[in-house]
Amino acid sequence: MQNIIPNIKITINDKLYVKDPETSELGRNILKNSIELIDKIGFEAFTFKKLGEQIQSNESSIYRYFENKHKLLMYLSSWYWSWMEYRIVLATANLIDPVEKLEKAIRTVTETIADDEATPYINELILNRIIIEEFSKTIRTKNVDDENKAGFFLVYKNVINRLVSAIEEINPNYPYSKSLASTVVESALHQQFLKQHLKTITNFSEQDCSSSFFIDLVKKTIL
Repeated sequence: MQNIIPNIKITINDKLYVKDPETSELGRNILKNSIELIDKIGFEAFTFKKLGEQIQSNESSIYRYFENKHKLLMYLSSWYWSWMEYRIVLATANLIDPVEKLEKAIRTVTETIADDEATPYINELILNRIIIEEFSKTIRTKNVDDENKAGFFLVYKNVINRLVSAIEEINPNYPYSKSLASTVVESALHQQFLKQHLKTITNFSEQDCSSSFFIDLVKKTIL
């Protein structure tokens, strides 16, 4: 996907950073290289010391932007889900038919991701791999309730609520719209994980897109 959202400016909860990384060359370099390094070695092995070595900067310079690596991962996750919400809004903006709108929203959330050249310091293709592998580490923690109250998961919930609205527009009497929408978003990540690592328990190969499956599942459930 190239230039799908020209001049995109993602707004992130300011409690996730000490200094907004998008306001400086160093900050943007931290984002770019943290994505590449987490993808390469995994979040558990990732440290600010290793990131500092990669960007040829002192470890202390990274702490001027992020309190710890958990906050950095949450920042990247928030960026991803904000970008995803923009894509849903853009993809469905001119659609009138509610079924078509739902299909497009589901396809946007579940389709194979490509890098968006409008954001040169964020490689969405690589970031998508990180979300597939590491997003659960941001939300399945002992601090999830406090972080939820602080609004750290607001953009993630916004994506789900976009699907909820599309479902309820078609069938306002369906009693499980939130559960269905959140299942689609979570299961899309899970299916991508399975087709990369546990291939014998999914019908999708690495080249397959799961969008048709989720569209079929939701339509058969609510129609």
